[in-house]
Amino acid sequence: MALVMPANEGPARATPRPAAELDLAVLARCRAGDPIAFRAFVVRYERPVFSLLVRMVGRGPHVEDLAQETFLRAYRAFPSFQVDETARPSAWLFTIATRLVLDARKRRALPLAPPRAADDAVSPRASSPDARLSRAELGRAIERAAAELSDDQRAVFVLAEYQDMSLEEIGQALGIPENTVKTRLFRARQQLRERLAGLVEENRDG
Repeated sequence: MALVMPANEGPARATPRPAAELDLAVLARCRAGDPIAFRAFVVRYERPVFSLLVRMVGRGPHVEDLAQETFLRAYRAFPSFQVDETARPSAWLFTIATRLVLDARKRRALPLAPPRAADDAVSPRASSPDARLSRAELGRAIERAAAELSDDQRAVFVLAEYQDMSLEEIGQALGIPENTVKTRLFRARQQLRERLAGLVEENRDG
């Protein structure tokens, strides 16, 4: 059966390829349909994909379903993935996963469980507004604040703060202008700062 690039899921390759990405030779074998190479691809990227999905939709069996669908679509799309020095398979996968989430949310096919931070850390860019807040407390505060963001704002925030995607890549991933990405990211960060500042005041009053 021919493998065809799914609609609107072209590779996001706007920035130079980091060394942490999978070896180009393995990617080329994936593109040729090598199942062993694709298994290596899954092993390399399954944790980042799961982390993204957990931050987007919270924990639950739906996360595993979304992850499996993400890799299935990637497998089908690989023949059209351009393998070169700028290849960013992580950004490409995050694009597929994010669109799956947003589409499912629009269809109300996902539970409304509040998103939770993945186990591997709070965003390094999201510093505590008060030294008295422990790292764990800050993580929980960010989880609660992120749950109050709209789906569109949360997608931009997660891709920028946790998945290290550029504004251009996020725009390509979501099919929106870069200025729209900037606006959504600004509003998301502003809302989070306000929520965290409120938490600090609550701690001081307590």
